[in-house]
Amino acid sequence: MAIILVITLFACDDNYKNKQKLSISDMAPLAIGVDINVKYTDSGKVMTNLLSKKLIDFSNYTFPYQEFPDGVEVRFWEDEKMSTVTADYAIRYEETGIIDMRENVKIITSDSLVLSATQLYWDQNNQWVFTDQPYQIKFKDGSYNDGGQFDSSQDFTEFISLKNKGVQLIDKKETDGK
Repeated sequence: MAIILVITLFACDDNYKNKQKLSISDMAPLAIGVDINVKYTDSGKVMTNLLSKKLIDFSNYTFPYQEFPDGVEVRFWEDEKMSTVTADYAIRYEETGIIDMRENVKIITSDSLVLSATQLYWDQNNQWVFTDQPYQIKFKDGSYNDGGQFDSSQDFTEFISLKNKGVQLIDKKETDGK
């Protein structure tokens, strides 16, 4: 009798999982979230805050991803200093850790650097940011750089840019050694 009961329980469990899979249409998302406000903490301290009007979760797909069709804002804190990233559209690919942000992408760092682009990729796994689209960086001293594309570490300490033009302000006292 115990054997029959165990077989029945496992058979029901399998049927439940199959019914669960069948209830989700092939093209339907796993979930849709509205007015998203997700906080990532470390030791009780908020490190990152993700805000979005809408999240569509396709983690049930063979190549899982999350889509933010109505834009996204991400706030980062490091040593009490906040930086923000905003975009009108974003998509995050779960397996690769790549985030593709499009339209009115803007990064504002805690030290007032403003980077604007039409498209920007962020490789979370390798902590790398890049684009093959035109971009502009404005520095707090008023100087700026317009470029055709760039590759950079996410903290911008390593930065390679192509097709540049811009204005750079140089302090004559520092260059003369006075």
